[in-house]
Amino acid sequence: MWIVPDWPAPANIKAVSTTRSGGISEGPYLGLNLGAHVGDKSEHVEHNRDWLQQQLGLDVAPVWLNQTHSTRVISLPQAELSPAQASSPDADGSMTEQPGIACTVMTADCLPVLLCDRAGRQVAAVHAGWRGLADGILEEAVAQFHVKGREILVWMGPAIGASAFEVGGEVREQFMAQHADAAEAFQPYGDKWLADLYLLARQRLAQVGVEHVFGGDLCTFSDPARFYSYRRDGITGRQATLIWIES
Repeated sequence: MWIVPDWPAPANIKAVSTTRSGGISEGPYLGLNLGAHVGDKSEHVEHNRDWLQQQLGLDVAPVWLNQTHSTRVISLPQAELSPAQASSPDADGSMTEQPGIACTVMTADCLPVLLCDRAGRQVAAVHAGWRGLADGILEEAVAQFHVKGREILVWMGPAIGASAFEVGGEVREQFMAQHADAAEAFQPYGDKWLADLYLLARQRLAQVGVEHVFGGDLCTFSDPARFYSYRRDGITGRQATLIWIES
């Protein structure tokens, strides 16, 4: 039904990454589509989101972000927001110290990254496509933790794999201009390059002292039965990756 991260998070930290299994969406969105911005029927998305909340036993609905490939990581709950803004705030990551609030990101090839501290007091979920990675969204998320990088645990969820993510040379140059080691994450592919999002994320995390990184072995592009993939299908749904502190 969904994937439970295999990582040594504290017992009070709960996390899941959904698949296409379940849900009532149809056509190219077949299954548990959780994206309200992709053309699916709104009543189907609302049903799928409500179903997920019930299945996970969450008293409060997950906070669904309006993701824009930014580096903005917000703290939840955001008391200063209006109800309309709070329902879908503009951000590509969220963090909380409050039990029962699920930090949530949606993806269909981009990299979902979950973070928590070893004490189980802070959690965060980040949407990291190549733009967000290059601009520093992981570094921004780590900086908002109260502990050093070595006290942070990370799990990387389903994303497009290194054998399928074709990019232009300008993407490679953007990463290499910041860190020469990024060259290891790109393999030549004709006049293009194949990029390894997982390795790029590991490199960026290592640079801010995060050593304990798990996951990174699921490819959305090559597994149509389980995952939505924008690169593969164009019109498609979104899976979600969530993390919360058990109340």
